[in-house]
Amino acid sequence: MTAPSETPRTVRRVGSPAASALADLAAIFDDLQTVLLCCERLVPQLNVPEPDPVVVESLWTTALLSYARCFAPGGRGMGLTEDDVQGLELEGEVLGWHKMLRQLKKHYADPAVNPRESFEVGVAVVDGTPQGVAITSTRQDLPDTISVHQTGAIAYQLSQLVDRRIAEHQGTVLEGVRSLSPAELETLDEVELTDVPGDGE
Repeated sequence: MTAPSETPRTVRRVGSPAASALADLAAIFDDLQTVLLCCERLVPQLNVPEPDPVVVESLWTTALLSYARCFAPGGRGMGLTEDDVQGLELEGEVLGWHKMLRQLKKHYADPAVNPRESFEVGVAVVDGTPQGVAITSTRQDLPDTISVHQTGAIAYQLSQLVDRRIAEHQGTVLEGVRSLSPAELETLDEVELTDVPGDGE
């Protein structure tokens, strides 16, 4: 698609089903980019002798939530599917890894379960007499770099797929609004644009 010869000074909001679907695709693309950014930041974090568990958990949780959101069906059916995952040009058990990521997301997002440690309570006994209460915990392993790389690879391939769908939907939306008269275009709500830094104004 060719870019306009002049920078537009006015943007009008389009409320057609095709435009709404395009907005959904843009949101999915943004989530996949977030997954990639989280994975990029996770690798150096995990390659140090003592990774910061708070940083690792924050990045990994954000990656899992963002990834899972891409597969929400939504009202317009733009969400990604398992067929999309199976169609990726990646080797190995890609669909199995995808399903595991969805399960991990449930674990990390569960409001009733601590995702990082499990706790048990026992009693300290000396000569058959309870002497105190002991609280023990088992720490969950941090994700490893292989897991992060695999997740990033899937997110990258899916982002390429979504980018192609965005291009197709842009053409559909543009074709639809080109049938409107100038007067009809003026009835569409104007979208406020912010100045781009460095544009000389």
